[in-house]
Amino acid sequence: MDALLTSTFSVALAEIGDKTQLLSLVLATRFSNRIGLIAGIFLATVINHAPSAWFGELIAGLISVELLSWIVGGSFLLMAGWLLIPDHEDEEESRFMAYGAFLASLILFFIAEIGDKTQVATVLLGARYEPLGAVVVGSTLGMMIANVPVIYAGNWLMQRLPLNAARWGASLLFVGIGLWTLLEGQKMPF
Repeated sequence: MDALLTSTFSVALAEIGDKTQLLSLVLATRFSNRIGLIAGIFLATVINHAPSAWFGELIAGLISVELLSWIVGGSFLLMAGWLLIPDHEDEEESRFMAYGAFLASLILFFIAEIGDKTQVATVLLGARYEPLGAVVVGSTLGMMIANVPVIYAGNWLMQRLPLNAARWGASLLFVGIGLWTLLEGQKMPF
């Protein structure tokens, strides 16, 4: 249950103000087919996050538990800092708009997630937690929790969300996970 809950909350918080959430807003203003947008985002997330979590699990199996705790714990701490840097939407998405809501969101989300904060977080979560399926379900659920409201209430919601507070909250969550991973890996008696 830890894998599912941590993955869901981590990714949902990391996604607030992220470029893919801005992409959701852009797509919602250009397409009226909300179900097509949601289906495209869902499929793109699963296609992106499943191999990401698997890669994290693969890396975890190749190195010692102590080294892994240093790498994963340190990476979570680095992610905490990265989350404080706001993303900006790309102008590249306009050429995909002719494909319709589903294909545009599928293609654009998949591309935007490559190397994105939430993909890196999913790799780290896959290295840290088992079972792998819970990490993928949680990270996908987190993406949907952050993006579906934007699709339905985009402009209104984005004007009212305290993005800085959300970034700081996500950052603190990643600091906590990073410190917990470091302490657990070192078997420190506290």
